[in-house]
Amino acid sequence: MRKRRGSIWTWVYFGIFGLAAAFFLLGPTLAERSMNRISGIELPEVSDEARALHASLTIVDLHSDTLLWDRNMLVGASRGHMDVPRLMRGNVALQVFSSVTKSPRGQNYDSNSSEAADNITPLVIAQMQPIETWTSLLQRSLFHAKRLDQAAAGSKGVLRKIETPANLSYLLTARAAAERQEMLKPVGAMLSIEGMHDMDGDIANLDRLYEAGFRMASLTHFFDNQLAGSMHGEAKGGLTDLGREVIRAMEARGMIVDIAHCSHTCVAEILAMATRPVVSSHGGVQATCDVNRNLTDEELRGVAATGGVVGIGYWEGAICSTEPADIARAMKHVRDTIGIDHVALGSDYDGSTEVAFDTAGLVHVTQALMDAGFSESEIRAVMGGNALRVIKAGLQPK
Repeated sequence: MRKRRGSIWTWVYFGIFGLAAAFFLLGPTLAERSMNRISGIELPEVSDEARALHASLTIVDLHSDTLLWDRNMLVGASRGHMDVPRLMRGNVALQVFSSVTKSPRGQNYDSNSSEAADNITPLVIAQMQPIETWTSLLQRSLFHAKRLDQAAAGSKGVLRKIETPANLSYLLTARAAAERQEMLKPVGAMLSIEGMHDMDGDIANLDRLYEAGFRMASLTHFFDNQLAGSMHGEAKGGLTDLGREVIRAMEARGMIVDIAHCSHTCVAEILAMATRPVVSSHGGVQATCDVNRNLTDEELRGVAATGGVVGIGYWEGAICSTEPADIARAMKHVRDTIGIDHVALGSDYDGSTEVAFDTAGLVHVTQALMDAGFSESEIRAVMGGNALRVIKAGLQPK
């Protein structure tokens, strides 16, 4: 009887060990495969003319959540939407990498509680991140910054962190030189924050985030926080006193204010007080996709009044499909409403989204814009020129 009881406990221990191993080794990979998908729709054929134009573009994407996932971004992956090899194949000059630190259980576009259980914490633990990141949102962002620093350091100059206008100018010069010499062109990487609850309510932490390299930030994500109301929160209010203080501090330092995920009241109040160009880093427009997180025409005009840009995404919530033609349709509406100077790319790659192509396939956007009648100069502006203008200006401290 003792032997049998011992045998049972041996199997119990093996079972527990197996479950733990699966959680730590397989859990994050399986989660990403299920959450960052390619839709598999049949894509329109890409012409030689589109490929040639795409190869000559300077491309900027305003939003990706790749740092959230436990992948070496220097190595091409068979999952997710983005890594450095795919950025290079897509001819991306500058990628903005967002730090996501909290996501409410049961996340939806309509109403989420700030007190809901957090989806990110189990992922952080399963990925065996440093213990301090298990309980601190600030430490999660600082860890994301460290991951980007390590990737840049290990890339032999291929991945370059962008923190100043001079960094950006040097990147563009290096890319032009590499193209002339038929060498691999370097890719720039800039840090952003998706929801400034990572400040832990202390404005002094803004300095720590700036020192770590963060140069863009949205005040909210999927829930109301101490700075502002979220479009997906419960109260959906406007800016708090802390939120106003943070915006003024960001503008002074040279950090770009992102209105993505803010409530309509929050957006209106940011646009009213902004003294520098603001961005909507990733999303869509209600005129072509009537989803609450997308911008109204009045909000588009407000962004344009600051000199900012609107990044159009590629997933269902942004364009109501994953078709390249619907990306171009949303961009056309922005162009026709506030002008071509205010349209940009905002993929939301690796942001728990389903898209029709990964970053290596960005030529499909170029083709869609050509099919929609955009001129070459307009395509150059949309694919990166407009975003570069705003980022160069925004990174300069007052």
